[in-house]
Amino acid sequence: SVGSRRLVEALGAMQPGAEARVGRFQSEGKTTMLVGTAQRVLGVMALADRPRPEAAAAVAGLKGHGIAHTVMLTGDNRRAARAVADQAGVDEVAAELLPQDKVRAVQELMTAHGGVAMVGDGVNDAPALATATVGIAMGGAGTDTALETADIVLMSDDLTKLPFTVGLSRATLRVIKQNIYFAVGVKLAAVLAVFPGWLTLWLAILADMGATVIVTLNGMRLLAYGGARRRHRRARHSL
Repeated sequence: SVGSRRLVEALGAMQPGAEARVGRFQSEGKTTMLVGTAQRVLGVMALADRPRPEAAAAVAGLKGHGIAHTVMLTGDNRRAARAVADQAGVDEVAAELLPQDKVRAVQELMTAHGGVAMVGDGVNDAPALATATVGIAMGGAGTDTALETADIVLMSDDLTKLPFTVGLSRATLRVIKQNIYFAVGVKLAAVLAVFPGWLTLWLAILADMGATVIVTLNGMRLLAYGGARRRHRRARHSL
């Protein structure tokens, strides 16, 4: 069978030689899995995690949107998780977590910071996705459980879609507020124009149709959001 160090220790099958190997691999920032029977360890496998190439850019993009604190929740060992987090620019690491530990960590973060967005793709992430203020599942590699639990599903495994999604969500909220304020303002102006007799039938129709057209065009600006962001970044990098 194959299991973690915690499982082997619970079975009482850990041997001094295997424990020394596990300790050495973990000190190198590697995740270990043990192979053996219920009585003894037969071998140790060491896996080195590497962050995705776009991970650092994604974290930097989130911080550019004002998300100041990022946390990695993982079941891997602490040293391996810290090595990956340092490369990706993540601020804090909580390692060697079971699914219920991730839920508890999310709850503590919500108490300390308010709203929390949780990003995950596996079965072990599903409870934490459901607990967070906003659960975001990476759709390409995500399990069915994670996809069904999340509030937002990104149909691409590209991590740079995370800051894009945050920016698009905020832009959408701004447009919604602008449209509401404008529509209410036009209605109030029309009501006030009734009392002195300034509002004729044709003027009322024109105001209503004009407000509808303007609100629609303002909303359509979101269709160009991605292209506008890319042009802005290219212009900034060229300076």
